[in-house]
Formats: sequence, C-alpha cells, structure tokens
Amino acid sequence: MSANNDPEKAAAAAADDTAPTYQAPANNGVSQQAAPAMNDINTGQQPQSMQSSSNKENFPRESNDTAVGDAPGKSTDVEKKGMEATGSAQPEKFPPLKEIPVEQLYDHDHFDLSKMEATQLFCLLETSTDGLTSEEAQARIDKFGYNRLEHKEQNPILQFLGFMWNPLSWVMEAAAIVAIAVSNGGGRPPDWPDFVGIVILLLANSIIGFLEERQAGNAVKALMDALAPEAKVKRDGQWKSVDASELVPGDIISIKLGDVIPADGRLVRAHGEVSIDQAALTGESLPVTKEAGDEIFSGSTMKQGEAEGIVIGTGSNTFFGRAARLVGEAGEDIGHLQSILAKIGNFCLVSIGTFVVIEILVMYAAYRYAYRRGIDNILVLLIGGIPIAMPTVLSVTLAIGAKQLAEHKAIVTRITAIEEMAAVTILCSDKTGTLTLNKLIVDVPTIKSYAGYDATEILRFSIYASRVENQDAIDASIVGSLPRDKYGNPRDDIEELEFKPFNPVIKRTEITYRLKSDGKVYRATKGMSHFILDLCTRDKTEEQIQQMETDVEEFARRGLRSLAVAVDEVPSGQVDGEGVGFRLVGLLPIYDPPRSDTQETIERAMALGVQVKMITGDQLAIAKETGRRLGMGDNMYLSTTLKDGPPPGSGYSNVDELVLGADGFAGVYPEHKYEIVERLQHLGHMTAMTGDGVNDAPALSKANVGVAVADASDAARSAADIVLTEPGLSVIVEAFIQSRQIFQRARNYSMYTCAVTIRVVVGFAIMVFAFQFDFPPFMVLILAMLNDGTIMTISKDRVKPSPHPDQWNLFEIFSYAIVYGLYLAASTIAFFAVIYKTTFFNRKFGLQNFSDPNDPVLHSIIYLQVSTISQGLIFITRSRSWFFMERPSILLMCAFVVAQLVATFIAVYANWGFTDIRGCGWNWAGVAWVWNFVWFSPLDWIKFGMQRIFEPRQPGLRKKPSKTRRRSSIISTDTSARYYSTRTQSIRNLERPRLSKQQSRSLAQQLSLRARGRKEAAAAPSTASQPAVPT
Repeated sequence: MSANNDPEKAAAAAADDTAPTYQAPANNGVSQQAAPAMNDINTGQQPQSMQSSSNKENFPRESNDTAVGDAPGKSTDVEKKGMEATGSAQPEKFPPLKEIPVEQLYDHDHFDLSKMEATQLFCLLETSTDGLTSEEAQARIDKFGYNRLEHKEQNPILQFLGFMWNPLSWVMEAAAIVAIAVSNGGGRPPDWPDFVGIVILLLANSIIGFLEERQAGNAVKALMDALAPEAKVKRDGQWKSVDASELVPGDIISIKLGDVIPADGRLVRAHGEVSIDQAALTGESLPVTKEAGDEIFSGSTMKQGEAEGIVIGTGSNTFFGRAARLVGEAGEDIGHLQSILAKIGNFCLVSIGTFVVIEILVMYAAYRYAYRRGIDNILVLLIGGIPIAMPTVLSVTLAIGAKQLAEHKAIVTRITAIEEMAAVTILCSDKTGTLTLNKLIVDVPTIKSYAGYDATEILRFSIYASRVENQDAIDASIVGSLPRDKYGNPRDDIEELEFKPFNPVIKRTEITYRLKSDGKVYRATKGMSHFILDLCTRDKTEEQIQQMETDVEEFARRGLRSLAVAVDEVPSGQVDGEGVGFRLVGLLPIYDPPRSDTQETIERAMALGVQVKMITGDQLAIAKETGRRLGMGDNMYLSTTLKDGPPPGSGYSNVDELVLGADGFAGVYPEHKYEIVERLQHLGHMTAMTGDGVNDAPALSKANVGVAVADASDAARSAADIVLTEPGLSVIVEAFIQSRQIFQRARNYSMYTCAVTIRVVVGFAIMVFAFQFDFPPFMVLILAMLNDGTIMTISKDRVKPSPHPDQWNLFEIFSYAIVYGLYLAASTIAFFAVIYKTTFFNRKFGLQNFSDPNDPVLHSIIYLQVSTISQGLIFITRSRSWFFMERPSILLMCAFVVAQLVATFIAVYANWGFTDIRGCGWNWAGVAWVWNFVWFSPLDWIKFGMQRIFEPRQPGLRKKPSKTRRRSSIISTDTSARYYSTRTQSIRNLERPRLSKQQSRSLAQQLSLRARGRKEAAAAPSTASQPAVPT
C-alpha cells in the first residue's frame, strides 16, 4: 500500500523541510511587502513548516497584474513582457532566448531556472501569465525539440539492408558471386539462373522480414503513442488541451487533482493546499506540500489542490530526462539472442566449410573433376546448407510475438527481450498496484468499538469528518465504505458548519455540524490514533486506553493502518462553542487489499517455475500480511539486511543466500532494487524487475527483463524492455506464457534448420564421394525457396508453452540436429543406392533402371525425395509427443501441402533446358512418397530416445545453497510434483486459465457466504437508516 495513503506519514511529510522548495537570492530585488502574494491556501499565511525557511519572491496571483516600472525607453520588449507577468521592478537584462544555446540555458553556472526570481525567469523565457502564442510555441519546438525522451529511430533502408548483412547472408552473396563470376568455365556461360535465384531468395527473405518487423514496430509505436498524455496549456491567451509532447519552456500550464505533471516547471499560482507525489522521481514515499515559487517535476502527480505553473524544462532537459539519458549512455551489450544466433550460424558455417573443403579435395584430387563441374557441386553445399532464412524467420517470429504480447497489454520496447523473458526464473514485483489494488479500503468486519456504537455508526462519524471534494486516499476509502444503495449519503443527514482539513501538526481532520433530525450541534474528528486518544476527555478510562493500544499494535502486526474516531457535543449550538469533551468511539483498520486474481496468478507463476518476490517500500508488517494473504509466504526482511547481513536465527549464512531465499523485502529504495537484481543475476538467475519511477530506471536497465508497470513514468518506460498498459501481476504472467510460446517456435525452427544443413552437406557430399552424383544447383535453390516459404509460417504456429523456464541448450539442439540430419541423409543415400545400384524397382514395379548417376530423370526423383522428407521434419521438431498429437496451425499445414504439391509437379513434369532435370512421371513420384513415409515413421521414436537422454538435463530453478529448508522462495518438491505430475493438463490450464463449472459454482457459494456474513455483521436496517447521534 502506498505510503501516500497513510495519514500519519502524510502529516510527517507536510512538516518535512526536505521537500524541494524555492530559495530566492538574498538580494532578490522584490519588496518584502509583496510576500503575502504567495501565501498558502485560504488563510493568507504561510504554513508553519515553511515559515522558517521560505524567502520566495512575488509570483503573480492573477493574470491581470499591472506592470510596475514600465518606463518607456528604458526597457526592451522582452523585459516589458517579463515585468508585465510579475508586476515587479525592472529585471536583469538577458540576451534574446533564441540566441542562448540550449546547453547553456540548462547549465546552472549560467542560469539556474529552479532558483531564479520570478521577474528574471519570465523575462529570460520571454513569456507572461497569458502564455505563448502558437507561433512562439512552434519556434521553441524547433529549438528545444518535442517534450519527450529521444528514441533512436532506425533508418528503414538500413533496417532492410540489415537482413542482407550478416554472416549467413554473406555466404549466400558469395555463392551468387561464384555463380556469376567463378562458374564461367569449361566452355559454358556464367550460371545466370543460379545467380538470379540466389538474389531472389535473398530479397524475398529480406522483404518479408523487413515488412513484418516494421508492421510490428508500427503496432507497438501506435500503442505507445496512445499512452501519451495531454496537457492543459494557455496558448494565444486561451486555455487549450494539447499533446504533452508539444509543451515548450515558457508555457503556462494548468494542473488539477490526479494530473501527471507533463514537464518540469515552477508553480505560478496555487489554488488551495497543493500536495504532489514525487515518488516516481525522487524516491520520496510521501507527497510533499508545494506553494507558489516551488519547483515541480515532470512525472510527479498532483495529489491535492489545483495550480498553474510555468514550464522551465522539457524532454531530455527534465529531471527524469537527464536520468534516462544517463541510463541510455551506459550502452547496450550484444543481446542474448544475437549471441545464440551467432553460435547457430557458426555451427552451420563450420559444417558447410568442413564438407566443402573435403569435397574439393575429393573432386579435384581424387576424381579429377572438371573445373565447372566441381564448382556446381560446391554451390549445392553452399546454397542448400546455409539457413539463409534463419535471421528472417526468427525476426518475424519475435515481431509477431511482440504484436501478440501487445494484444495482452504488454508492449515490447526491445524485441529480443521476448526470448529473455521466456528464461526468467525470478520476478521481483512491486506490491502497490501490482500485487494489490493501490486503493485503500476499510476492513469493516474488524472495526473496533469503544463506546457501544456499531460499525455503521462509527463509519458515519468518520464520513462526516472526511472531505466531500478533493478527497485524498484515506477520505475516499472511508466515504466509499458504506454502500450508497443501502445507506444513502450519510452527509444528507447533517448540515456542515465548519470543516478543518487534515492538519500536519495535530494530525487529524475535524467537522462541526448540525444534525438535521434534532437540530443539535456536534463535532466529529478522525486521525492518528494517539493524537485522537490524547484529545478525548470524556469517559476515558485506563482500561480503554490499554485496549486501544492493544488494538493498534494488533492492527500494525497484521499490516493494517489505524485511524481513530471521536465525537463531541456542543450544547451552545455555536460553531466556535465549547464542547462537553471528545469521546473515543472506534478504531478503523485500513489497508490496500490484494487484487482478486493475484493469488491465483502467483500460483500460475509457480507452476511456470517462476518465483515471485515482493519488493516494496512499505513497512515490513504490511509486506508480511500481504504475503500471507496471497499465499506467497511471509519470509520477508527489511532492506537494511542487504547491508547488515542476515539477522540471527534466519538460517542464512550470507546475504546472497538471504536474497535467494527470502519471499521479499520491505522498506526498499531504488538502490536496493538494483542490488537485489545484481545479486540474483550473480547467482545464475534470469531476473525480471517491475518499476514505475525514474529512480527505478537503473534496476530496470540492470534486470534481464525490465517491466514498467501501468502508469509508469516516461523514464521508466524508456529504461524498461516491456511496458504494461494494464495493472496487475496477471499481465506479467500472461507475458511469460506468450514469451515461452514464442521461444518454442524459435527453438523448433533452430533445431529444424540445423538438421537440414547437416542432411544437405552430408547427404550430397557422400553421394559425390560414393557415386559421383552431381545434383543441379538450381534445384537446390528451388528446395530452399519452397522450404523457406513453408517455414515462415512457423512464426504463427500453434505451440504449447514449456512448464519450466526456457533456456537455450545449444548442445541439445545441435545433438538433435546431427541425429536428424544424418538420418535424413541416410534416407536419401539409401534411396539413390537402391535406384542406381539395384534392379529392385524394375523387378517389383516395372520402373526403369539407371546406368548414369547423373541422369536428368534421377535428378528429379532425388529432388522430390529430399524436398518432402526435409519439410516433413518440421512436424517432428515442433512437437514433444507424437507428431499427430499436437495439431499444427492451419497456415503451416496449408503451406506444407502447397509446397509439396508444387515440388511434386516439378518433379513429375519439369523439362527445363537451363538445368539438368527432366520429369520422372507419377510412378516414380509415388515411389518417392512411399519411401519417405517409411523413413518418416521412425522419426518420432528417435525423438523419444533423444528426450530420454536430454530430459534430465532440462533447466530448472537453482537449488538454494542453504542447508536449512525455508518455507519461502524456492518452489517446494510438493509444489513441483503437484504441477508437473500431469504435464499435459497443467499446460492446458496455463493456456486456458478458466474455472470449471464446479469451481465457478463453489466460488459463487463462497462469495455468497461472505456477503451473507457481511450483512449479518452490518447494522440492522433500522439503525442503518438513521443518522449517527453522539451520546
């Protein structure tokens, strides 16, 4: 629960002199008689907490202030404008704003805009309380830029060329050069068909990848733009709503309750008491009181009051803009996915290079091949072995995955973070707003009564003593505690005579009212328990004092805030009349309740093998109570243990064990978040961290996956990898599931493409060595084109997420690829040997025999056999059980059928003069299909055998090094067994987290019983319908 909602802490904050305030220079050139112009709220006096230190100059209160000292001939137009804004003496002369470099303007050695006098500030920024004109604003946008953090926009041309500028593409480009330049020999012209085919293949892959990536990027950009806030600004003398990105220094803005301040500025005018929450910026957990002249920061939130301000900093020149820029200047390491792709590419390149070298030695040294004939066989290995579509397929897979995550309210700002999120083992989550509702409520069933009043009457008194408008979180929770449909509006029963808002000195609110039913005057007050107790004089006994102290301690132990309520009667009936004495009537417990789905979501996260740690700035007792309510454990510690070490009796020998074993930490500041992430990463965990403020940016940037929660500041969004557009932990867990599905697609393709590389280079090389078989390079191009067209659809394939965090096990992938590749290569070699070396098909089916290993018809037969069984392998790699048990997507199935129909018709009917191929007829096509079916059938058994070898090595959560078992962080054996005993059912539950009819009925019955219990605990209808009367 946010500390902002605690009346005790709010009071302390109001009295805190550490809040950012404006300190005017000693000789500010402003008459001391002008000081009351900036006095606070309705009293005309400065708050007590500010009187000792405030020395602010005269900021204007009304826009029609008259100019002072406006002597013709002595002031420039710029100076006049500044004086008209402030009504002050002649200001210091400044050069025109357009001549001041931006860097110099924000250099405190030249201009300190946060401490400059009002006259000087308005003069320097060439503005007035009437704001800027549209033309002036546009000119300043050209000078200062838009009010947003800079995002590096990738050049579309460079982005497109990037798909053709990688090691795999280099090899294909080298093959194209070989086809056009090196192949010219033996009395034959350059190999134009192969050259054109390679270029088309390169362009097709690049265009598809570019378009999909741009489309996904545009979709994400549109969602990010939709999050852009608006601001109310005075332009051309009129208040207008504009996009916050269009604000410029010198603008006059209006800020109301609940508004996020869109730019750094100074308050020009405050209407009522102004309280601003700066937690997202400075790390302060409590709102601070502001008045005219004080600096305000972009990204903070107006919690109370209304104000107008002058913009002094926008974009990267704001408080959080500078912080975000520092984070960005740290640079980016090579992403985890890029390093994985590089290793997969190297595996393919080494395989191809090895067999190319061997083949050259065999062809030219042993067989004395002609130059051109050898080049053609080298092209077969280069074109067929290079997984040219791999960068495109994986980019498209991630791009489409980013769009899918955006549909689930998670916007991906770094696309490779999807792959890293699939590997996350620990999620460090905020409590307020993520695990809880960030909305205070009164725990009505546990209200304590001390004077015979029931809960409803105590709530009525507290509602009387709450604000009607401009409510803070405490008042809103109390006013909403009595349903209007049952109890009506309690304030309709009274006539408000005087209301005293929360006072940071006496730490309470108070109302004097007349009860309409009897015409008598009463007072009601609510506030900090001990202050209310000291106020009470009527019917106060030692037993009552001890009972309330016990109740307060019990509430604190359970993580509940305490708010005491007292009433008084004024016999004289006068507003300022003396009462008979306040009587303590009750104690209200207030807390931030967990979200309704949080407990179930945490269980789902545990089922996924992700440990959830609570990281909160709240008190330890509140953190523990929330942990107990959510079922995530209460093994939590204060952040001071990170420095002081594990407390005695904790069972941990060092801080690392403590961080790994704890369920969470309380009293956390941003620097603690960074340290927690760093320690978990040092222990070998992939870590995700949630955050919302500028001070969270280092931790978000440090985490493997930084998650900016809903309503996070721009700086947090800039540092994060994923931005949530909806509050709650369920969005993050859903992102885990989606990312694991995306990872599975990438893994399946990687295994498949490595296997195809092995089958091509090994199969065709051995056929050259054994039979001097020369396969036409152009037909390998056709294989690659049809194969790439089919495999592109894997980016939208239907897959099941892994029940454990996914990690790249390249040894496993390469092992599978080698076994599959060698098996498929053996199927082709055996098929060719039976056709060429035996008369089996002639004797059994009356088909022709071949005496020449390079007969064009034989080329067609081998082409069809290689094409069909190679593409069939994708159905093996994409499934963990029998291939027919895990239904592929319709798109993948259709692409496979179309590709193989095309391949079959080419093999049956092709008679192309530019390449050595001639149609084989339907009989041989049928033989090739039957042969492949026979060889395809054992592939599932091979897969199961490989799984038996590698399944025990599947990655899981690291075991805790401590010998002492804790009940907290590491998922227990019982929990693992419960979720993994039936993997298929567990995955189905993960994909469709819906309640069964029986569960729904049971839940409805529970809710009904709870509602019935509340009704029984509530006051009787006769009492509820009557106003609360103090006795």
